[in-house]
Amino acid sequence: MTVEEFEEFYALTVARLTGQLYVMLGDLHEAQDVVQEAFVKGWSRRRQLDRDGRPEAWIRTVAWRLAVSRWRFRRRTAEAWHSSGAPPHVEGPGPESVALVEALRLLPAQQRRTMTLHYVCDLTVEQIAGETGLSASTVKTHLARGRAALSHRLQDPRLEEAHGA
Repeated sequence: MTVEEFEEFYALTVARLTGQLYVMLGDLHEAQDVVQEAFVKGWSRRRQLDRDGRPEAWIRTVAWRLAVSRWRFRRRTAEAWHSSGAPPHVEGPGPESVALVEALRLLPAQQRRTMTLHYVCDLTVEQIAGETGLSASTVKTHLARGRAALSHRLQDPRLEEAHGA
């Protein structure tokens, strides 16, 4: 990729990738950070990205791995604080949180990632398997379980009251 091609690729995909990572992570600022960092890494590899023919998948995968690394670092830091006796700082959900985001956060990370790749990124089961390293049957299992969990968690309480009355 030339400099101009990479700049065009960035302009066309940064918002979509940020949205996808936001759904996977549940944290907009974290999604913005890891996507930007992935693009920085992609800049130095732009010639190889062009040969792959799948630069968006490469950026998304790098961003996901960066997020996982950050999560592990924060977890180790929190464990160190906890073992030192310092009280943990936990923020409650803000008023802008919506039922879907909360329901997605309750899914196991791999189910949430699989659901995002399928429904937000519009990837096929085979593409998800290639990107995540999972088998196609495991991807299908994650999708089915994720849909079932979301269906259960996103039921309208007004409908349940009407059925119970």
